[in-house]
Amino acid sequence: MNADLVLLRKGGAHKTFSLRNAVTVLGRRHDCDLRIPLPTISRRHCEIQQNGEALKIRDLDSTCGTFVNEKRVNGDSPVKAGDYIRIGPLTFVCQIDGKPEKIVPPKKAPPAQPKKAPPAPAKSKPADGLDDSFADLDASGSAIEFEELDSDLEDLDNV
Repeated sequence: MNADLVLLRKGGAHKTFSLRNAVTVLGRRHDCDLRIPLPTISRRHCEIQQNGEALKIRDLDSTCGTFVNEKRVNGDSPVKAGDYIRIGPLTFVCQIDGKPEKIVPPKKAPPAQPKKAPPAPAKSKPADGLDDSFADLDASGSAIEFEELDSDLEDLDNV
């Protein structure tokens, strides 16, 4: 069996990583088989096991979890050709013996219909004298943007 992980990049580009060992460990540490130097990736995030004709993935108690087709991995989970594996901000496609031939990003789920919010409770002043100093805090720029990952992902080229 010839198994690969194909990293999906923004704009449709992708990069292929061959799974040559019976067990491949993915994580941030230098001794991982596939090193992903991002702060949202655990030191030893997950492992992929090959035995003959089957692939299994196991989360190694990572902080953010490992997902196959958007379902969180608990214990050993089977992985088939065409499955999407998400680790932190990265999405890979599992390719086995060249299948699937065409690598495409996962389809986005339609946005959920918003539920009617319950009426907001009346505002009260905090008892300890704190004011609303943080009410206008904007954390929207705090997430890692995918474009900024390209320089970090260059380390993956050496695998």
